[in-house]
Amino acid sequence: MNYSYDQDREGVVFANIKDVNASFKDLGAVCTAIRYKTVPVAVATLEATINEGMPIPYVRHNINMGARHELGGKKGRYPIRCAKIVQKVLINAMANAKNKGMNPEHMYVIHASANKTIIARRGPSVGPSSITGGPSGYSGGRAMDLEFARVELGLSEMNEKKMKHSMVTHIKYTMSKVPKVMVRKAQAAYALPKKVEKKKEKGKDHDHDHKGEKKPLIALEKKESPKEKYEDKKGELKTEQKVPQ
Repeated sequence: MNYSYDQDREGVVFANIKDVNASFKDLGAVCTAIRYKTVPVAVATLEATINEGMPIPYVRHNINMGARHELGGKKGRYPIRCAKIVQKVLINAMANAKNKGMNPEHMYVIHASANKTIIARRGPSVGPSSITGGPSGYSGGRAMDLEFARVELGLSEMNEKKMKHSMVTHIKYTMSKVPKVMVRKAQAAYALPKKVEKKKEKGKDHDHDHKGEKKPLIALEKKESPKEKYEDKKGELKTEQKVPQ
């Protein structure tokens, strides 16, 4: 496959998807949001957009766009559909890295781009509706073209000797600006499940005897019923009355 990555491709794993019916502007904004980040942070960023409604910052194509308080007053939107497309490509790139014997958890997204591929020309409608108005409330003489896009992703490990100095500085600067909340989510997604499994294995050893019999972790105490308490109190009163003064 022909990719637009113009640097040394040794140790770089690629994945793409083409002819997607989505806005290349939104796809480009999502690619910019994950570029030069680690794979766990990129996965956490896309999941936060899809599941939690975290906005994506728009550096370009942001005329008359509203500012978002989650981004510190920067302009942004919620391209959930495009985030799902980029997430699918990122999963494919991670699978390609595993097939080549690499660990995607320690890799960086060094290449992410989205471009327009095909423009399907669609002419105006013909008939009585074209005189008064066409689809979506527009005039009948207005053509609405259908545009398709392509997404490319490239993953690589940090190698300062082979990478350009500008790329290394971009990676370090981008990772320094990542919010701590996103870093914690990435660590929780990749580190916590392993610790939980170890705790469960330790707990299993304490639950069983050497003979294989189960023992309760806490000894349960028998609670007296209210009837038994009442009878005990009656017995105490009777014994007190019998005692001679």
